[in-house]
Amino acid sequence: MSIAPEWAYFDHAAVGPLSKPAATAIAHFAAQAAEQGDTVWPEWAAKVEHLRKQFSGLLNCDDNEICLVPNTTTGINLVAEGWPWQNGDSVVLPEGEFPSNLFPWQNQQSKGVKVRMAPRHHGEVTVESLMSQVDDTTRMISVSWVGYASGFRIDIENLVKQAHQRGVLVFLDAIQGLGIYPLDLKKIPVDFLAADGHKWLLGPEGAGVAMIAKRHLDQLRCLNVGWGSVKNSFNYAAPSLDLRDSASRFEAGSANMIGATALSASLQIIIDIRNELGHHAISERICHLAAALDQQLKDAGAVTRFPNAAQHQSGIVTFEVPGLEPAAIRKEAMRQKVVLSCRDGGVRAAIHAYNDEHDLERLVDVVRSMPRTK
Repeated sequence: MSIAPEWAYFDHAAVGPLSKPAATAIAHFAAQAAEQGDTVWPEWAAKVEHLRKQFSGLLNCDDNEICLVPNTTTGINLVAEGWPWQNGDSVVLPEGEFPSNLFPWQNQQSKGVKVRMAPRHHGEVTVESLMSQVDDTTRMISVSWVGYASGFRIDIENLVKQAHQRGVLVFLDAIQGLGIYPLDLKKIPVDFLAADGHKWLLGPEGAGVAMIAKRHLDQLRCLNVGWGSVKNSFNYAAPSLDLRDSASRFEAGSANMIGATALSASLQIIIDIRNELGHHAISERICHLAAALDQQLKDAGAVTRFPNAAQHQSGIVTFEVPGLEPAAIRKEAMRQKVVLSCRDGGVRAAIHAYNDEHDLERLVDVVRSMPRTK
């Protein structure tokens, strides 16, 4: 990573730095666009389709279940707005979700949909808490794979199993987990999923993915339609509103080709590591570093919120230091070339696999160096 020599970067849960292959892909695309115009458009279009195949392979789902979207919010709204809600239906969410996984569902209240909030306990949202809010009116549970502030990773397999036993669908906001933690949709049949590429996937902003299980495709109304939504997309002379038989029907207009090209380049890094070292190699590395940071911060006098159980841990370690304001810690860290965020009343460190023990030391040194009020 080009950023690593200067910065100890722990802000992947916000916006990750571009990988070298992504940056190279953007530069190459820009040069082509400037020097050759749309003469290379077929090459760009092929890269978009390659990205679709990369995601379907990563998730072990069909290509026709993948929809390329600009961001997680778009993917959530495809389902929230497109689902055939009936007056009196309900959807269950955890407390403390990021607004992108809250507002689209609250926006359905005008249709008579009730939004039920499952309580958090010590920052953690359990399957039991979510299921406690389910009744005969519940059509869907929408949940973050990893809490953006807590770092708590929910047991998706258990959630999907219990929800499906009750006839309830599961939407997974996967932005804080996709590519890091394995997810096989043939074994864990999540119904819908969305994620951005600009966090843990180390791609650019404006390029992401949604997964719509083909068993639900025709239940969703396609609200945003355009030339890209139909089977004969290039038949401009005699257009026909005959929607594609795939999730790509939701890709109404021109693709973000430069974003897709860059995201594909970054995603290939993750795919290659998984193929060479195993599907759990990245997550094990990240969780190992996170656990080490958790202990080092505690030794430095911090109070952390890192989950105790390994299966619920992630690369996010949120902490507080008695006598220090979170904003002050972040400011001093930035001065020392350590990048953090303030979230949920604490300081959030989001560790990636390329970080190392020296990066952890730099963060802990910031905490130790700051004078504290009594």
